[in-house]
Amino acid sequence: MTFELLHTDAGSHARAGRISTDHGPIETPIFMPVGTLGSVKGVHQRELKDDIQAQIILGNTYHLYLRPGTDVIEKAGGLHRFNGFDRPMLTDSGGFQVFSLTGIRKLNEEGCEFRSHIDGSRHFFTPEKVMDIERSIGADIMMAFDECPPGTAEYTYARKSLNLTHNWLKRCMKRFHETEPKYGYHQALFPIVQGCVYKDLRQESARFVTDFDAEGYAIGGLAVGEPAEVMYEMIEVVNDILPVDRPRYLMGVGTPVNILEGIERGVDMFDCVMPTRNGRNAMLFTSQGILNMRNAKWADDFSPVDPDAHCFVDTQYSRAYLHHLFKAKELLALQIASIHNLAFYLWLVGEARRQILADNFATWKAGIVEQLMRRL
Repeated sequence: MTFELLHTDAGSHARAGRISTDHGPIETPIFMPVGTLGSVKGVHQRELKDDIQAQIILGNTYHLYLRPGTDVIEKAGGLHRFNGFDRPMLTDSGGFQVFSLTGIRKLNEEGCEFRSHIDGSRHFFTPEKVMDIERSIGADIMMAFDECPPGTAEYTYARKSLNLTHNWLKRCMKRFHETEPKYGYHQALFPIVQGCVYKDLRQESARFVTDFDAEGYAIGGLAVGEPAEVMYEMIEVVNDILPVDRPRYLMGVGTPVNILEGIERGVDMFDCVMPTRNGRNAMLFTSQGILNMRNAKWADDFSPVDPDAHCFVDTQYSRAYLHHLFKAKELLALQIASIHNLAFYLWLVGEARRQILADNFATWKAGIVEQLMRRL
């Protein structure tokens, strides 16, 4: 995997680049739709590629390990062949999911024991096992196994957690280099910077992970309860240390404004369930602001969902029609809203890229942020 930094905006740290993988290029900054179980909820692979123009999607190690299981995925020839998406994919390590299982997991230096949320069966994740699972899934980009402490964690806990994450990273890297890809194409492994909301821990972690000379780096443990301004500060702290010639991935973030703020601070890659999850709950993101499609005001509004037409659904379906579908509890409402929101997010990062290449990102961002936050 290679990363080419093409341009940095004249008025900010925003970057335009290109990641090259064996499954195709990724133009950055990029948003990655979340396909936890090998499927982006309510969206066909054809729609991901043609309508949304997704360049890369995510899968989740924890969920895919439990169902359908790595044996099935291996028999299929890897996740790309199993789900029919032939562009790049990234797998989270499952660390966030495992550690969110409060009350049904036990954590120690060796790894994490947990009970399946599906049937209560016991499982044990070690860094080595997670690397083996991610090899079996076969994503182009693998994530290291880490602990994600809450944004409100006390310093003592954050320090202990960081030490554990760093020790696990050493083991992840060792296992990664001891094994080979299973399906004939290259896989990269990204370490994850942790440290909660503490500047010294974030700096320490950023320095620690760069010693591994990885093909890219992730920033984890943000947007988990801390104020947005603190999140932005931590991004700045970390990106001051991470190498400029490798992609930077901010995990699990977030709103359209969060993404623009991250881009301004030098982040290249983003993912979040918000476009699809909020879409299924009738919240649509547009260039003019946020719409709640259940509101009665849209009942006879026959204008497009977003007049700027970032996706075919914006011209084919009116606000009135989508309002009707949600009120009638038609499944098509969930699909249309998910496609629209994902297409909008991809338009947003694509437009950010165009503005970066034109040295106009900072000015453009200042003008659009207020619009994106409006409730229509």
